[in-house]
Amino acid sequence: MNLRGAGVSPGIGLGAAYVLTGAVPEPAVGSTYEGPPEPERERAVAALRQVAGELEARGNRAGGEAKEILKAQALIAEDPGLVVGVKALIDERIAAPRAVYQAFAKYRDMLASAGGYLGERVADLDDIRDRVIARLTGHPLPAPPPDRGTGEPYVLIAIDLAPADTALLSKDVVAAFVTEGGGPTSHTAILSRAMGVPAVVACPGATEIPPGTRVLVDGNTGEVRLEPTEFDVARHVSANDARRQRMTTGGPGRTRDGYLVQLLANIGGPDDLDGALAAGAEGVGLYRTEFLFLGRPDAPSVAEQEQVYRAALAAFPGGRVVVRTLDAGADKPLAFLPPAAPEPNPALGERGLRLFEKYPKVMDAQLEALSVAAAVDRAGAVRAGTAAAELQVMAPMVATAQEAKWFADACHARGLPQAGVMIEIPAAVLRAESLVTVVDFVSIGTNDLAQYAFAADRQSGALGSLQDPWQPALLDLVAMTATAAADNGKPCGVCGESAADPAMACVFVGLGVTTLSMGAAALPAVRTGLGAHTLDQCQLAAQAARGASTAAHARAAARSHLPGLVPLGV
Repeated sequence: MNLRGAGVSPGIGLGAAYVLTGAVPEPAVGSTYEGPPEPERERAVAALRQVAGELEARGNRAGGEAKEILKAQALIAEDPGLVVGVKALIDERIAAPRAVYQAFAKYRDMLASAGGYLGERVADLDDIRDRVIARLTGHPLPAPPPDRGTGEPYVLIAIDLAPADTALLSKDVVAAFVTEGGGPTSHTAILSRAMGVPAVVACPGATEIPPGTRVLVDGNTGEVRLEPTEFDVARHVSANDARRQRMTTGGPGRTRDGYLVQLLANIGGPDDLDGALAAGAEGVGLYRTEFLFLGRPDAPSVAEQEQVYRAALAAFPGGRVVVRTLDAGADKPLAFLPPAAPEPNPALGERGLRLFEKYPKVMDAQLEALSVAAAVDRAGAVRAGTAAAELQVMAPMVATAQEAKWFADACHARGLPQAGVMIEIPAAVLRAESLVTVVDFVSIGTNDLAQYAFAADRQSGALGSLQDPWQPALLDLVAMTATAAADNGKPCGVCGESAADPAMACVFVGLGVTTLSMGAAALPAVRTGLGAHTLDQCQLAAQAARGASTAAHARAAARSHLPGLVPLGV
């Protein structure tokens, strides 16, 4: 028997199915408590704080992408507005567990209706809520089995997986992940790639697999095979080995005929730099800076920020380091700023550059720290007789040329010569010709661009087909941006996770993209895929993909022009 979903982390996993079932029950409607309200309020607040502390501790132990994700979740658990809401409900004689449930429901409904950037947080919000309720009621939480250090790694299967449960697992314990929900940019996908564990998401029927069933998971093709024969296993392993053997782990990114395409790494914090270097990254294409700002009562100082940025520059002498300025707001509020006014759709509200326009001092401090870091790096390079890193700074959530110019002018005034913007809003694509004339480079965030263009929450497994980066309409948006950039002599990169697919990387190059950035683990496969094809082949593949009517047809059409890739089938 076979199931099929979306392969989001490459490799082959084989093991007994462990199906994560059960849930923390909803507290009864109308449940009340006895005695004065103060002890009940204190009990609820203590549970919220304990869950927040546990999430942050797990993130610190896990490091990397997991640290950023769990730190953001811890911040949600201690959100002042949420705490006030819980207390108010308790004052109405509602018992603490039910008060927590109802307070979270308000936020949950808001996020679910928002979709897109915020909608992907609904599953995380449910997990935080359930953890708090479990502490208040003593109900056990569904969780992966403890690691006893013995036996074959298991295949973990669930409707969706909470980052708090998966962050501390490893491929020595888990052979693969399979979920019914999620998408290519879900937290399951992000963490599985960071861990090097094969994963398949958006796989209908996965939780119906009987526990203990021997399962083969192919994270390359999305196939989930039940009770595979030894011949099945050998075929999949052989195909996966062929992919790995063809990977090139070093050297510059280039096509077979020598067309250079810089291959860069997406970085979530300092802990990711070593992995990027080991994978042969030529620099950093997306340095997320949120970890410096979230979950703290005061803004980070210029000196603290400068030290972090300088470390990234020092890691890539002569290379490119693209730093994205703070992308906060929405579901990532900053404790040191006044609480945001309620918004009917926060996903489309004050976040990213829009937050900077409201609080320019935060941006001024970040740009000052980046400017100092670049100056120190240049001085050090001169003393050492080496090349300094090229620092580029870009802003998220930019919709208009006016916004882009405002940011670029602020960067240039700080002595930062390379100022760019993220292209993740369709309006920015439609007016790309005027936008690229006021900045020094652009970088396309395909994940957000897809969910805004298709009105499709990227966390929703039911809408996974619309989040498929092979959608011809999304390729059209990439082509429009790359063409506008090229016509004006400006670089155009892609920093969405779609660049981690070697076939898609070739198509992006064929569309005119000049740099590609991705999770470090994907760099060898992409370098190998590019090196197996000429620029003409990449352009033909891009043209064929754009001419297709569906994502599946686009992928097949592109691959027909890319014979150097290992076939998808086994």
